[in-house]
Amino acid sequence: MSKKGIYKIVFMQTGEIYEVYAKSIFQSDMYGFIEVEDYIFDQNSQIVVDPSEEKLKTEFKGVNRSYIPINAILRIDEVDKRGNAKITKSKSSNIMPLPTPIVDGGNKKDP
Repeated sequence: MSKKGIYKIVFMQTGEIYEVYAKSIFQSDMYGFIEVEDYIFDQNSQIVVDPSEEKLKTEFKGVNRSYIPINAILRIDEVDKRGNAKITKSKSSNIMPLPTPIVDGGNKKDP
């Protein structure tokens, strides 16, 4: 019997780096996306609450499946046990992740 893995997915969204854990990921039928299902969050009641993980729980509450663009994913790891899901500010949030294409707008004037 093969052991089911836990995946740590690190991706960027709106200048923040998300680190989440899920039971299943796979390439989407929609070109350029990764599907993430079965998010794992800490279910134990704790005296000390991590506000970053609580924000993630709220954001992904009721979500069955997420489609994350491949260019937003920084890393995917298969891990033995889950860590703390978190959101951190990107130090390079003012850098555009994808360059815009250089296309002439069609304003051609004869010399």
